[in-house]
Amino acid sequence: MKYYFDSRIRYSEIGENGKLTILGLINYFQDCSTFQSEELGMGVEYLKNLNRAWLLSSWQIRIKRLPSLGEAVRTGTWAYGYRGFTGMRNFVMETASGEQLACANSIWAYVDITSGKPVRVTENVVKAYGQEEPLEEEFGERKIRLAEEMEAQESFIVRPHHLDTNHHVNNGQYISMAAEYLPKQMEVHRLRAEYKQQAHLNDTLYPLRGWMENSCLIALNDENGAPYVVVEFQ
Repeated sequence: MKYYFDSRIRYSEIGENGKLTILGLINYFQDCSTFQSEELGMGVEYLKNLNRAWLLSSWQIRIKRLPSLGEAVRTGTWAYGYRGFTGMRNFVMETASGEQLACANSIWAYVDITSGKPVRVTENVVKAYGQEEPLEEEFGERKIRLAEEMEAQESFIVRPHHLDTNHHVNNGQYISMAAEYLPKQMEVHRLRAEYKQQAHLNDTLYPLRGWMENSCLIALNDENGAPYVVVEFQ
């Protein structure tokens, strides 16, 4: 089933240009799916009691226009498929008049919190969320190829405000971290993120930045050079 919620862009959600930030957009998408789960009785506490969690595997986001301060928006989401331990979900953000501002494709893994291993999506989950048709949008490949030359950036440590209820870095915070290495004048129209492993409090992240045509590629790695996440801003 499809789920929507209405809102207005707040001052706390905009950047220097007076428009919703990329992190703000991702937060709207995350909040929308969370609200749906809570209304279905399958939210944070339900998952905690089952020792389960939905962890994001990848984002593919198209940004047509970021809304401005005070603008009324409607954010929607729906599941469109399940395969083993994964669930596929689309998102949209629209104006009150129906103009599509942004849309996204996402892949989620259903995992056991204690072991960290994926578990099969149960039939009651599929029945509760239902299954709609996917968006007719070309989002590009899920896998992200890094540039041949990636330049090291200054490392930093995971702080408490980066964490979510799963006690690791929230997927939106990774995007915000990666966006710190974009040229200030760069206007992002497409974004892809591929999540590889989870970072926790006090872990050190080692960023790499590279370029490929009109894309800025950011890898946030651990001390051994294995990525936590790879992000492409286009």
